[in-house]
Amino acid sequence: MIQNIISNSYKNAKRIPLKKDSKFIFFSDCHRGDNSYADDFANNSNIYYHALRNYLENDFTYVELGDGIELWENLYFNGIFEAHKNSFMLLREFHLRNKLHMIWGNHDMILKNEKRSAKLLDTYFDKITGTDKDLLKGLVFDEGIILEPEGFEKDILLIHGHQADFYNYVLWKWNRFLVRILWKPLQIIGIKDPTSPARNFKELIKVERRLKKWILANNNQMVISGHTHRPRFPEPNELPFFNDGSCIHPRSITGIEIVDMQISLIKWHIISREDGTLQIVKTVLEGPTAIDLYLR
Repeated sequence: MIQNIISNSYKNAKRIPLKKDSKFIFFSDCHRGDNSYADDFANNSNIYYHALRNYLENDFTYVELGDGIELWENLYFNGIFEAHKNSFMLLREFHLRNKLHMIWGNHDMILKNEKRSAKLLDTYFDKITGTDKDLLKGLVFDEGIILEPEGFEKDILLIHGHQADFYNYVLWKWNRFLVRILWKPLQIIGIKDPTSPARNFKELIKVERRLKKWILANNNQMVISGHTHRPRFPEPNELPFFNDGSCIHPRSITGIEIVDMQISLIKWHIISREDGTLQIVKTVLEGPTAIDLYLR
């Protein structure tokens, strides 16, 4: 079943071109919450905003690989928007430039329903003017996206990765119920959800193994995903399975860049300078490596 689910994600994926001068940034697993004790994104919100503004200023296309909005722990979107309005307004700027693509994951799976996503994200209420204003009007969330590299027969599949996780894809409503009723209250005393691949190493390995099995069975199809929160950047002679990590690492966020047909794993984080001030910087963890080495 799992292999068929991944294959269907590939068959139904939206296709966008990857040109020789394209610039893409991939983030996932932001889990933007309502700035409460359970909001894992809150600690890194300033890092994320700084990074995203940098990519906007440098004309990148932003692709979010799922779980961007925490709609398991939170019943209402308004609180999330108010908590992280600055980030959503940056997303709006990407959207207005036609440089925003969003994939739904298990924690924001309700956004696969276009009517539901439109109701939540098309507009927002401006408290100053007392009127509704456009936010991400017309944005459609996808299950998968295929990047079509210019000059190559093979392509790149972008998915969240929960397609390889039966409980978080097929039984996601049951898992959502458990998170809201059981695991969210337990976060107060520091107990995290043990069923999540991001916090359960055995589940993480299972998800990665299923994705690798599909990649191998499909002519070494290059895949970039999220979900497990574990960054992955293979060598050119290994299976082309990439993971951009997450935006809720301790004091840092990780992502994947593709610039001029070169792919890199990057980290934005805070450093302390000699004068005692703090600064947000980007570090390249892996790469840059030519894309063509993974498309043979």
